[in-house]
Amino acid sequence: MYKTILVHVDGSARQQSRLLAAALLADAHGGHVVGSAATGMSMASYAVLNGSMAMPVSNREFQDLRIEAAALLDGFVDQAARLGLQAPETRLVEDSTRDGLLLQSRYADLVVLSQDDGDGAAKPGLEEGALRGALRGLPQYLALHGVRPVLVVPAGYRGQPLAANVLVGWDGGVPAQRAIDAALPLLRAAGSVRLAVINPDDQPGLHGDQPGADMALHLARHGVRVDVDVERTRAPEAEALMDMARDCHAGLLVTGAFGHSRYREWILGGVTREMLDHAPAPLLIAH
Repeated sequence: MYKTILVHVDGSARQQSRLLAAALLADAHGGHVVGSAATGMSMASYAVLNGSMAMPVSNREFQDLRIEAAALLDGFVDQAARLGLQAPETRLVEDSTRDGLLLQSRYADLVVLSQDDGDGAAKPGLEEGALRGALRGLPQYLALHGVRPVLVVPAGYRGQPLAANVLVGWDGGVPAQRAIDAALPLLRAAGSVRLAVINPDDQPGLHGDQPGADMALHLARHGVRVDVDVERTRAPEAEALMDMARDCHAGLLVTGAFGHSRYREWILGGVTREMLDHAPAPLLIAH
């Protein structure tokens, strides 16, 4: 069950879509939504910069950062009220967005973020693009360094049911297993779950004679109605998964994050990076 759902608050246009997803989950699971906004600077950083002749920061400037973050949280509360979400919690963090969310995620069951902006550019005048707009690489950072699953919401999400149809990417790896475990509350409630196994012959030791059968049995014992869909294709794995998601009108995708080494993902690209940038529906990931 998702009892505490942490939402990134930055005042951007994408905040609406991720708050919609968080509100939907909170209603379904009797959960609480927590909005977290960061000043972009910790007290320790402020003290260092304030003592530096090269880059002094005045007390007033530091207070302005707090005021701006507090205003973002006020806007978040108003936005939540318009969606019918009553009394969300707010947390103002005196730190960078990444480290602030990483800290707050320890006390949540799920972190809700947005897909990166397509151009990946930081917004002018903002600490790493943190206070408004997207912070490039935030979903993968939280997935890799945090201990909680991350729900990555596309900008175009408009409150469609997450658990009507769910597509689960299963490659036999530990990250995929952790993502499935994290998604179990949604999988049990889903109208249909498709367990997608892409090119299992490439790693027969992970899949056995009947690819996906063992995981399907495991899920069935947890009350999940699941069908196995084995796809053999020359298309990239991420492309194949996203095509399958569109074909079955999936409201949610579930995959492991960075099943290969981070070096390989960085040099060659990978399933995680493609899915994070282009998944057509909310994507639940874990590492």
